[in-house]
Amino acid sequence: MILVSALALSASAQTRLTFNDALRRAMEVNNSVEQAHAEIGVATATKDQLLSAVMPRITLSGSLTRNNMEQTFGEGNDAVTILPRNDWNYSVILSQPVFAGRRELRAYSQAKLGIQNAKQASLGVEDAALLNVASNFLGVVNADRRIDVEKRNIELAEKRLVQAKAFYEAGEVTNVDVLRAQTAMKAAQRLMAAAEQQREQATTRLREALDLDGAVEVVPPDRALPSLPDESTLVQRATSSRPDVDLAENTLRIAKLEVSKQFGYWLPTVFFEGGFTEQKVPFPAGSHAFGALRFNVPLFQSGEVVARVRGAKERQKEAEAALDAARLAAREDVRRALADLNTANKSIALAKEQLDAAQAEYDQSFELYRAQEATSLDLAASETSLADARRAVAEETLNRDLAELRVWYAAGSIKEAVGISQESK
Repeated sequence: MILVSALALSASAQTRLTFNDALRRAMEVNNSVEQAHAEIGVATATKDQLLSAVMPRITLSGSLTRNNMEQTFGEGNDAVTILPRNDWNYSVILSQPVFAGRRELRAYSQAKLGIQNAKQASLGVEDAALLNVASNFLGVVNADRRIDVEKRNIELAEKRLVQAKAFYEAGEVTNVDVLRAQTAMKAAQRLMAAAEQQREQATTRLREALDLDGAVEVVPPDRALPSLPDESTLVQRATSSRPDVDLAENTLRIAKLEVSKQFGYWLPTVFFEGGFTEQKVPFPAGSHAFGALRFNVPLFQSGEVVARVRGAKERQKEAEAALDAARLAAREDVRRALADLNTANKSIALAKEQLDAAQAEYDQSFELYRAQEATSLDLAASETSLADARRAVAEETLNRDLAELRVWYAAGSIKEAVGISQESK
């Protein structure tokens, strides 16, 4: 019984969210954001691994050997065992790279750029998560608005039904008017059910993005987004600081470093070795230390390095083309988003004008119907026009809000617009 009560309490729990609460929670618990942050740690570990390649290494090696015979050299006090039956030895060796064509240095520089790329990718995922959560949040707000619209539309249908029944009971109209009003009522109730379904779907998407469970109550945003800069400013922001553009720039730097790194395979490799060895056999010495400077000079490599350099140069060309494409996409994304916003602003203005006209039409039609100067068909037509106008205002409000968010997102400035700090930088 206790378990059942606990489950029932959990199922009935409701989360109340403001717009800012939802965005902050998205940065904290969204799975995509967490995965992107983890990639920064992976890139950092890769950089540390490459740094270790140029640091000194110390190894200890040894052996224990059992031979099937023992061999000595000399006789008496001058006898020296050169092959004991039980033998042992160990060595401690230090190895330090000195020069390797600067390949390790360039690989390390690439790894540092890899960290920057991981951070930029993380910023891009954060921006996408913010846009997704903001869109879903506004979708729930719009669904609540739509439910209120349908409630008001049901009130219109109830008002007509009451009036039609009164006329029918007074013998002023036939039962057809009552049936028409009842039909309009059922249609309005059906649209109410569709609005409730729409809200549940929007809530499901919001819960998934924010890792929530149970019912969700949203508080409509009380703060408008900042005023948008002009188009040239937005385009400049997008082409210079958008995460995907920065990532493409870093990828080009990595490609250039790769070309230099491949050239390094034509240069000699030099490293230092020093160590200490001790063994049971005193011949030629029981213990000794050594130091050596070893080098490897490539003389002929059958065209391998030439092929590597050529491949690296081609990848550099690919990176240059990808950077141009990223900048072009950023510029056109801003322009498309601005065009959508302009259309949305015009649409919502027209929808509000449509609503004012439909409201005036309905008010006049109802008065004429009540005065028996208009038919139920005239009233039904004006009622439908008013209901459609109310829905249009709700939908166009959502479209306008989403279009404005997408402009900020296209410019790479959605965090600035919603007041979220860029912690990943």
